[in-house]
Amino acid sequence: MTRADYPSPPHLLPELRRLRAPEFRPRPRPGNAVPGRLAFLSAHPEYGLTARLDELRAEEYAHLDADGHVYLDYAGAGLPTRAQSVRHAERLRAVRVGSVGRGASPSHADLIEQARSAVLRHFGASPEEYTVVFTAGATEACRLVGECYRFDPGGRFVHLLDGHQAVNSIRGFARAKGAEVRTVGLAGPELRGDEARLRALLERPAARPRLRRAHGGAGGRAGLFAYPAQSNFTGVRHPLEWVGLAHERGFDVLLDAAASVSSRRLDLGAVAPDFVAVSWYKVFGPPAGLGSLVARRAALARLERPLAGVCEEDVPGPAALQGLLEGLRLLDEVDVDTVDLRVRCLTDRLLERLTSARHATGMPLVRVYGPDGAEGRGGIVTFNLLDPSGAVVDERIVARDAAAQRISLRVGDFHNPGAAAAAFALDRDRLSARPAPAMVVDEVLDRLGPSPARAVRVSTGIVSDLTDVSRFVEFAVDTYLDRFPDRGGLLSRPGP
Repeated sequence: MTRADYPSPPHLLPELRRLRAPEFRPRPRPGNAVPGRLAFLSAHPEYGLTARLDELRAEEYAHLDADGHVYLDYAGAGLPTRAQSVRHAERLRAVRVGSVGRGASPSHADLIEQARSAVLRHFGASPEEYTVVFTAGATEACRLVGECYRFDPGGRFVHLLDGHQAVNSIRGFARAKGAEVRTVGLAGPELRGDEARLRALLERPAARPRLRRAHGGAGGRAGLFAYPAQSNFTGVRHPLEWVGLAHERGFDVLLDAAASVSSRRLDLGAVAPDFVAVSWYKVFGPPAGLGSLVARRAALARLERPLAGVCEEDVPGPAALQGLLEGLRLLDEVDVDTVDLRVRCLTDRLLERLTSARHATGMPLVRVYGPDGAEGRGGIVTFNLLDPSGAVVDERIVARDAAAQRISLRVGDFHNPGAAAAAFALDRDRLSARPAPAMVVDEVLDRLGPSPARAVRVSTGIVSDLTDVSRFVEFAVDTYLDRFPDRGGLLSRPGP
């Protein structure tokens, strides 16, 4: 929606502009009492099935409550348990200079194989069909696929507009090798992938027989299709069924799972993408400071150059591998489906409370980008707060005010320029005017000039609870409802 969708009531603005937001002070709350808790449990009785996560929070994340910290940035980075942090610090202190790095010891090699096996087990993947290449993160995993994939003239790289910059960068590799690049747009106010467009773009081009001969008979592929299992911008969960749809039309599939694996089960025995990119620090935090490219062995064999050598040149250290193993054990113990259930309940509550708040002027308090309900989405909620006139509250103000109240969230465009362009209805001609095939996000937004092209993102995770959601909603309402925020200290945005 645009500013025009929220007309300003001029008779109320002079009075409202004289209001200033007072310093926000959280109201003391006895014990675990949360306003509306009984109504929430009545609407979501299934929430009681996630009580194990409350026990986990009390056992391993007690510092959050002791410090009054509301952590709502699980899409940015996971939180390690207390035990993980302690063991990670002990391992780092025990490391001797020169004992970690290239030329791994046999014990280190065993640790790498244990970590590979644990990743495959977690995803239900057969080691005969899949293997794991460890990387610095999902960004490097996507880059490796882009560099090594056999794009041919007449082949195609198809990707969803809603994608991380890491996936968008593959466009450059595809074009350099003569492949066509096609983008699947987003449809409707919920910003879901346009499946009709996807089906049309995945149809085999007329040149396919020539490509099959070039690749050696039936082994030839139509190209590569890449998309996220879950948007890191809107939280939309794109259909995993698209993997089979692409395979039926001769495409390999790169699934970006970085934003989804912490709370959505991915069973590679049922869904079989050729490449899966993961950042484990987004699930378990810094102790698991590495990523993975989970790849089908048959797909690896079709690449222009092998990835095994890349992995062996820069193997992850023992501390990161141990952190990954511990994190996977924890996630398997609590069951990712339990996390998914809790995240869905809390996200529904968050959206209900935020979207129902309105200024005295009649203007909504927030503008949500993506689904305004919990159906078909994960725990990522992106929005802008609006002042009483309907104007967007600068996201830097929200970051400043939230930090003062010990609330962790994220602001910006989240390295997803396509979803940002769709959410903010940016001028497509100006967005595509930049000649470089791979655009730096901030450069694109600065080129567009002043616009509400940056937002606020909150995301729930493994030990989020109703108190976290309630405190954030109270903060948003008490700080911004019927108030014009203090812009003091903010730098002006650059012009076009």
